Amino acid sequence: MKPVEQIFPLLKQPKKVVIIMHLKPDADAMGSSLGLYHFLVELGHEVTVISPTNWADWLKWMKGSEHVIDYELNMERANGFLDSADLIFCLDFNTLDRTRKMSPRLQETRKTKILIDHHQFPRTEFFEYGWSDTSKSSTCEMVYDFIVASGFCDKINIPIAECLYAGVMADTGSFRFTSATASVHRMVADLMDKGLEHSKIHENLFDNFLENRLRFIGHVLLNKLEIFYEFNTALISVSWKELVKYQIKTGDTEGIVNYPLSIQGIKLAALIIDRDEEIKCSFRSKGNFDVNVFARTYFEGGGHFNAAGGRSSDTLEHTVQRFLRAMKENASQLQ
Repeated sequence: MKPVEQIFPLLKQPKKVVIIMHLKPDADAMGSSLGLYHFLVELGHEVTVISPTNWADWLKWMKGSEHVIDYELNMERANGFLDSADLIFCLDFNTLDRTRKMSPRLQETRKTKILIDHHQFPRTEFFEYGWSDTSKSSTCEMVYDFIVASGFCDKINIPIAECLYAGVMADTGSFRFTSATASVHRMVADLMDKGLEHSKIHENLFDNFLENRLRFIGHVLLNKLEIFYEFNTALISVSWKELVKYQIKTGDTEGIVNYPLSIQGIKLAALIIDRDEEIKCSFRSKGNFDVNVFARTYFEGGGHFNAAGGRSSDTLEHTVQRFLRAMKENASQLQ
């Protein structure tokens, strides 16, 4: 994989560009993709953004989101853009598997693929150019650095600033995680100097839900939260019937896994949800417990040191039992 800076000469002439993010995109995936989209449009390129799946309603405030193509709903149209692209940017995922049904198409294409991502263990053999840096707070921070390194920092407008700020703010836990380095704050200061109204972004991301989500959170915390103090661990498991009962949609469970970490002494929090098609797992930790290794070892997943995800094709009950066994196997690190 060649250094990402080597593509700058390729951007001097108008190109057909496709930008891809991971399935069920979060604020960082959507923000980095749309931030890069607006930047490349400013440079005169023809740009299309494709999401492997649908995305949360609370991301639809981002300018440009109305033009994003849902691959699962518009496969033929999306494949047409992939086939005609000169460059394909792959943002916020480290392996093509995280694009679900798009993965075979991306593996087969001979189009030039560029990776920009901050997750561990990237499959660099899939990309001609790229930048992988696990020390970065977010892919949005990396897109900002990419723009600055290109020499076109003056192209950062309000839509770009809003999209990039959203991803950085979300992935740093509103700047409370250790990933919120000095460079992150310098970036935010620059975006504010360019006219960013940061409070509006917080409202769009955190004060933009329906009543049913709040009632669902209340139900989950009251009835589904289990605490294993001897292992400094908390677990929330949610059935498919509960998702249906509370009319939970894509993005409505975002952030719930973080609630148990507010309990004194808890080092590991897990959220296991039956999504009907498969079981989805989210893991968060404090201190020196590596949930990236935990997710990769037990749940076919991965991510970051203190935030990771996984999956299971088993039943919800059996997945919960697997988690409890894994918790006990890691007792020495958790206690």
